Amino acid sequence: MNTYSIIGANIVIFALLSYSLSILTEQRKKRVTPFVLRFLTIGIILDITATAFMIVGSTHSAFSLHGILGYSSLTAMLIDTILIWRFSHSNTPETVVPGKLHLYSRLAYAWWVIAFFTGLMLVVFR
Repeated sequence: MNTYSIIGANIVIFALLSYSLSILTEQRKKRVTPFVLRFLTIGIILDITATAFMIVGSTHSAFSLHGILGYSSLTAMLIDTILIWRFSHSNTPETVVPGKLHLYSRLAYAWWVIAFFTGLMLVVFR
């Protein structure tokens, strides 16, 4: 792996940690707290940054199977971040997250984790 790919791989680990803290907190509390907003936003920024580094550092097509998984999971998390922020602006931190948003957050996060581990397996077995 070249330097850009290594930097991207390290950054995406921090995105995983940040997403995990935010989504697991939201899932457990069923509320959007400032903590959830902060770490979800940090996660999306780290994810976009890591994706950019991995695109620059990749010797493969940007439209590989892992690339499509990665872009779609990043898109799902970006949509989740936007939806969570919109919800937080029109509600208080004590307001329970609606069932559909709660489920979407869980599914988007699960899809992102699948993409993360797919990339990890590609590196391990390369």
